[in-house]
Amino acid sequence: MEINFAHHQSAHCENGVISNLMKHHGYNVSEPMAFGIGSGLLFCYIPFLKVNHAPAFTYRALPGIIFKRFAKRVGIKIKREKFKNPQQAKIRLDENLKNNNPVGLQVGVYNLVYFPDEYRFHFNAHNLVVYGKEDDTYLISDPVMETVTTLSDKQLEKVRFAKGAFAPKGHIYYPIHFPKELDLEKAIVKGIKHTCKDMLAPIPVLGVKGIRHTAKLIRKWPKKKGVKKANHYLGQIVRMQEEIGTGGGGFRYIFAAFLQESSTIINKPALSELSKEMTAIGDLWRDFAVDASRIYKNRSAKEDAYNNVATQLEVIADKEEVFFKKLKKAIK
Repeated sequence: MEINFAHHQSAHCENGVISNLMKHHGYNVSEPMAFGIGSGLLFCYIPFLKVNHAPAFTYRALPGIIFKRFAKRVGIKIKREKFKNPQQAKIRLDENLKNNNPVGLQVGVYNLVYFPDEYRFHFNAHNLVVYGKEDDTYLISDPVMETVTTLSDKQLEKVRFAKGAFAPKGHIYYPIHFPKELDLEKAIVKGIKHTCKDMLAPIPVLGVKGIRHTAKLIRKWPKKKGVKKANHYLGQIVRMQEEIGTGGGGFRYIFAAFLQESSTIINKPALSELSKEMTAIGDLWRDFAVDASRIYKNRSAKEDAYNNVATQLEVIADKEEVFFKKLKKAIK
């Protein structure tokens, strides 16, 4: 059984699943629109959550939250289920496929056999679409891949029931109700206001303050943790920025595209100008990643290298604070 499902490549998995499922059901929602309405943009330092033996840094909302917010704001109802029993999870998946219903799954990355080895690490918040089955092989539309692919019955079970942080537990989700029309205008405004609130939050580990707090940590790590661990932690920031879900720079570019698209829909030309500003901030994140990677790969020729990249982060924080205050004012 194969559902007539159009695969579109995207920059980020959850946004791509939203966009692809929406297009399948007849709603032309772009990846940036899904991300912006779902208030996906964020920065948060999570010291109690360890990923690869280092504290976590996230540049996006928690897994599943983007789709949840998007659905609520445009009037869609989503059905979600998790399972203790892999066999029950398989039965529910097959039922949907028999009913001609493509579904989103949350899976672990480490055992995704079609991923290049360098991208297969212990991260359990990846999203993909299953759109069919041939014998014991499932047809997979992974939005970060250029083309569709497949996983065997056992391979899919393994990634659906990966262990560790954010264990997916067979998580399956799909839309079950749509309004006659999507009220994108109100949804866009709500999405932008929520993002501004998050990024300007008076919490030390969140948003702009979280970026500044991270800069302070980077200055302290070499003496406090030792160079080896400091390099590992710095590598963690870059990896979570550039490899796990497109991260800091990539998400800034997606958000800029969202503002560009939204400027026409809600007739606010100021958003188009702010889009350019956010793109420039994304470039600064990429510059930071390049310089930080030189340090942890022991290739930096700069003196006082840790303080240098910390200063770069502080500049980014200042620019994002100014940006989100302007954006908050523009959307009123």
